[in-house]
Amino acid sequence: MNQSIKINPLGFREYDARWIYNKDINLLGIIDLGKGLGTQIKKHTKKENPSVIVGYDYRSYSEEIKNALKEGLMSTGCFIEDIGLSLSPMVYFAQFNLNSDAIAMVTASHNENGWTGVKMGIQKGLTHAPEEMEELKELTLNKNFSNGIGKDREIKNFSKVYKDDLISKNRIKKKLKAVVACGNGTAGIFAPEILREIGCEVIELDCNLDWNFPKYNPNPEDLKMLHAISKSVKENKADIGFGFDGDGDRVGVIDNSGNEIFSDKIGLLIARNLSASYKKSKFIVDVKSTGLFVNDKILKQNNCETIYWKTGHSHIKRKVFNEKALAGFEKSGHFFFNQPLGFGYDDGIASAIQVCHLLSNQNKNMDDLISEIPKTYQSPTMAPYCKDEDKYGVVDSLIIKIKKIKQEKIKIDGQEISEILTVNGIRFSFKDGSWGLIRASSNKPSLVIVTESPTSNDRKIKIFSFIDSLLQETKKIGEYDQKI
Repeated sequence: MNQSIKINPLGFREYDARWIYNKDINLLGIIDLGKGLGTQIKKHTKKENPSVIVGYDYRSYSEEIKNALKEGLMSTGCFIEDIGLSLSPMVYFAQFNLNSDAIAMVTASHNENGWTGVKMGIQKGLTHAPEEMEELKELTLNKNFSNGIGKDREIKNFSKVYKDDLISKNRIKKKLKAVVACGNGTAGIFAPEILREIGCEVIELDCNLDWNFPKYNPNPEDLKMLHAISKSVKENKADIGFGFDGDGDRVGVIDNSGNEIFSDKIGLLIARNLSASYKKSKFIVDVKSTGLFVNDKILKQNNCETIYWKTGHSHIKRKVFNEKALAGFEKSGHFFFNQPLGFGYDDGIASAIQVCHLLSNQNKNMDDLISEIPKTYQSPTMAPYCKDEDKYGVVDSLIIKIKKIKQEKIKIDGQEISEILTVNGIRFSFKDGSWGLIRASSNKPSLVIVTESPTSNDRKIKIFSFIDSLLQETKKIGEYDQKI
């Protein structure tokens, strides 16, 4: 290769790594990333030849990236266990099943075609936290690499082991008709089969693999994807619709009437369902999630506690682990089930199965279950463009402004801000339970904006207008991906 190493430092994100392939990183950069990761794994495991599970998603270039990553890992002495074409949760599962020391999954999840990345972890069930990402960045960019002689072993048909594990424990009593949408991502060769085997009648929607994502990105927060599922649910008179993201660790849900149910509300239904059997449990939810968890009657009756925490699969996973919580829920569709329900990691198919159990056990339609929780008006997750080098500074400046607005008792839509949470950006709440959120995206050059009101749709929109006016004043905001 007559080229120099290319590796943009900004690709090291809060809890995984993502780049536009060839523009921000090339194969030589990927090899160095493998060397950095191998060095880090050896340091943390104190082993000369740690075993590393490696998998990859179905993008046209993912296999060559996986091979370059393995080359780097092996040069440090790592023993590779290559499980082939995978979902991220299949890689997490393999670490437990094969008792391996670490994992590396080549995926850019739901990012547009052209992106690549790696999700990695050392401690079982967890992925890298910001401190580990910072350490990996330093090792990789400074080329502080360990040397060794590694090995590469192909684990054939591991996907069957993963599928069988989910199927064997989860057969449902009631036959459900489910639309299963995969946006032409890798979940297409897993989700329909697993859900069929547990007892669902499956209607497939865009389950054939096509790395060009011809209709929309496989992203269960994308309104185009949700609308397509809604249409199919109504046409087929289905009981439920599921939308999976590109690497299968997230799920979006459509009810039997074709309504898009944001995943935080699905999380609340699942938490209610679990709280009856697991009293005094803790649940972790991210700051983008509905405010309904706080005062939920059923969770209170069962003495359950909800903790709001930083958005991001790695943050919530770690918090679930540290708090010994029963489950964690993210508005983006990552759900985490801890022992005795799971190993704590996020698996979109396992999450869909929990929804199937909910419908099977309660013998009610999904829209009936949703009607049992108080109605709120929620915005989708909106992402205005903001450069990676600007986004954290922009959020910090808005935290100062909003704290001042609270202090001076300035009203927004006739209400004063009653509470501020700054564990991840800023979430400001009002007495009626309405709230707004501004945070920096962990994996893209953008901000993340969410608003919710239990009072009215108009109030939800006015809170967004307030946020948008603050953002426009910064002169550092570009186009939104979607807007209310």
